[in-house]
Amino acid sequence: MKLKKIIAPVIITILLLVYLATYLWGWSHITAPSWLRAIGLIIPVCLMGVSIYVLLERIKEIRSGEEDDLGKY
Repeated sequence: MKLKKIIAPVIITILLLVYLATYLWGWSHITAPSWLRAIGLIIPVCLMGVSIYVLLERIKEIRSGEEDDLGKY
């Protein structure tokens, strides 16, 4: 039962990572000033890291039985 609840966040995270990887690939192939390319590459990498962290936190919540965050308030 819990596996079904984990599938959706994993799929969404994979889609987001593919989108951001494509964005990274695009920024790595443009001709722009180096500072602009650096910003264009750093931001998606940070977003990828945060999305993986949020996925792991969500999986922990699902496994512990906490269905939503409303129980904390």
